[in-house]
Amino acid sequence: MTRDQLKKALGARIIELREQKGWSQSDLARACNKDRQAIEKLENGKVNPTLYTLLELANALEISLPVLVRLS
Repeated sequence: MTRDQLKKALGARIIELREQKGWSQSDLARACNKDRQAIEKLENGKVNPTLYTLLELANALEISLPVLVRLS
């Protein structure tokens, strides 16, 4: 898997988990103290998030980090 493929797969996973909670991008952004544009870039695979950002997302979604990054 290339870097770009990994970023897109992670973005799709974030969308999936966010939608399971019935949240908009704005809802997720508020829950992890980010702006909506940052969430949009993550979901579109435009950025390579830090480990800390991934942890913030997992905490906001009330899941563990391994559940967040489960891409299969």
